[in-house]
Amino acid sequence: MNDFLLKTEHMTMQFGGVVAVDDLNISIPCGRIIALIGPNGAGKTTAFNVITGVYSPTNGAVIFDGKVIAEDFPKGKMKRNYIGSDKSVYHRSVSNTPDVITRLGMARTFQNIRLFKELSVFENVLIAKHSHIKAGMLSATFGLNKAEELQMRQESDQLLRTVGLDHYRNDQASSLPYGKQRRLEIARALATSPKLLLLDEPAAGMNPKETEELSSFIKSVKDQFQLTVFLIEHHMNLVMDISDKIYVLNYGKTIAVGNPKEIQDNPEVIKAYLGVDEE
Repeated sequence: MNDFLLKTEHMTMQFGGVVAVDDLNISIPCGRIIALIGPNGAGKTTAFNVITGVYSPTNGAVIFDGKVIAEDFPKGKMKRNYIGSDKSVYHRSVSNTPDVITRLGMARTFQNIRLFKELSVFENVLIAKHSHIKAGMLSATFGLNKAEELQMRQESDQLLRTVGLDHYRNDQASSLPYGKQRRLEIARALATSPKLLLLDEPAAGMNPKETEELSSFIKSVKDQFQLTVFLIEHHMNLVMDISDKIYVLNYGKTIAVGNPKEIQDNPEVIKAYLGVDEE
């Protein structure tokens, strides 16, 4: 097993003349909860999009479980216009689509809930289970994968019990209270059997009680499923409560790295993210 489940090396994402993520170097150990914070527009979601294969980096590399899953370098017009901080340009192109990265063991939720809202709670989880289905189209067409399908259905039911959603099994996903929809989205990510769970603002739109429950839920699923968790979040109480280490971005650049106490006391973080009183 690798000491670091996820690493980025000089990861830079430039759109035209705008550098959204600038020379990001993160190392996420196995079994920890790591947070990425910063003000709106700091580049947090862009970083997640590069890591999960939505974008190919303009420069730098992403290494997951010891394997380079993304790497690129400025070329063509970008080679002339590249303004990222790190100038040690990489020399090869490696890319994987989000579905391939999911099968490698990385699962993600989104700031805006993306459930199959017209389907049931159970069906949402079962569909995610199918990302690892072994049977081909021909086997499925002729019903030759019944044992595998039964196992997936049983595992989906067990997962719903584990996350406390079994009472909502047959309910339409859109009928769930907001906090439960968030929990279902995490459950659907867990159904892909991830090693790394990326949560993009999981507490967005939640009231204080729901946020407190979510904090306990994230810690419990991390332990139960032996996960590593990487999250973006604006709720500082949740971040400080559950994070082992925090990276802080501002205008795409890393301005601080440390444990919750170090981040709370960092003057650059207070100025850029938490705010300071004007004289």
